Amino acid sequence: MFYQLLKYLIVGPLLRLLFRPQIEGLENVPEDGPAIVAGNHLSFSDHFLMPVILRRRITFLAKAEYFTGPGIKGRLTASFFRAVGQIPVDRSGKDAAQAAIREGVGVLSKGELLGIYPEGTRSHDGRLYKGKVGVAVMALKAGVPVIPCAMIGTFEAQPPGQRLPSLHPIAIRFGKPLDFSRYAGMEDERAILRAVTDEIMYAILTLSEQEYVDKYATVAKAEDADQGEKSSRRLRLPLS
Repeated sequence: MFYQLLKYLIVGPLLRLLFRPQIEGLENVPEDGPAIVAGNHLSFSDHFLMPVILRRRITFLAKAEYFTGPGIKGRLTASFFRAVGQIPVDRSGKDAAQAAIREGVGVLSKGELLGIYPEGTRSHDGRLYKGKVGVAVMALKAGVPVIPCAMIGTFEAQPPGQRLPSLHPIAIRFGKPLDFSRYAGMEDERAILRAVTDEIMYAILTLSEQEYVDKYATVAKAEDADQGEKSSRRLRLPLS
């Protein structure tokens, strides 16, 4: 009930009025039955803008940190994500990843839409990064199509660290469903999972027209942070 209230009476109309997102390929999202919507992840705003324009309800696997934040802000954020039916995902290791896959397959087994960001985290610089294979595992285990999705303009509207979004043109593109039934029963084959994930990421890249980086976003973030720290230390060195 809270999900419907937010989508149709509160958040949905407000976001549509402010951003007037340009929508392409919405007909590629099936009207019923299970499917995965796999998209790039540029901004915190992605969590709101995509569900608002979809006709169907979509459940996202959301990082556990959204449910465990401190203070009033943390409690409000956690309450919101729980109220709209989002599922917390622990990203701390292999066992956590398996739990996330079970949760995702559970959503799909009920004939619902599952939303996932294969990059695993938001892009810190607007580029598209290498996808993690969890999306492929879920697609093959559940035997469902994957609809690629590209969010365009949300990085400029609300880049990492910006608390509130600014007005900026937004476009949301959905590609044709990707069918991986030819790989049925092969969800334990690492090479197959990598091939499926790369095909999904290429479809997202084609829609988003981002620059692609063949590296995991978490690794790139850590490298950039380390490089920034080294540069900062050099600047602090006393002149000889």
